[in-house]
Amino acid sequence: MGKFTRVAVMSLLALASFQASAEMKIAVLDYQMALLESDAAKAYSVDAEKQFGSQLQRVKNLEAEAKRLQERLQRDGEQMEQSEREKLELEFRQKAREYQLQSRELNEAKAQSDRQMLETLRPRLDAAVEGVLSAGGYDLVLDRGGVIEVKPQFDITRQVIERLNSTR
Repeated sequence: MGKFTRVAVMSLLALASFQASAEMKIAVLDYQMALLESDAAKAYSVDAEKQFGSQLQRVKNLEAEAKRLQERLQRDGEQMEQSEREKLELEFRQKAREYQLQSRELNEAKAQSDRQMLETLRPRLDAAVEGVLSAGGYDLVLDRGGVIEVKPQFDITRQVIERLNSTR
């Protein structure tokens, strides 16, 4: 069971144990949305596109070349002489291996970059969440993933995003 699922279940149990009263303040937070919709995450996304764009284009080109070779083999392979077909098959296998290698390297580099961004942004996001929670005086905060439906006035995600965006 994930951290947020446990928190949501525990929160629901806690809610069930309290008598529902008018003074109890309840909120819902979509932590992932707050992270992804922040200005910092959007700026990172633009920077990552620039940083990994040429590598991504190389991977796409390799994929297109491999597909072109595969289609040619399927279309014309029967009419080719054996040596020509073997040469084309070898070229296809080389392109496919190069595509797999380049794709894996790109995915690993992007994942590492994403982890670094999260490590940098998480303390600011946590501080923004704490600020909104303190300012709002909430008795109970539920993870959005554990809630089926919520009225907009109980969702504090936008407030967290705004607070996060106001910190630099």
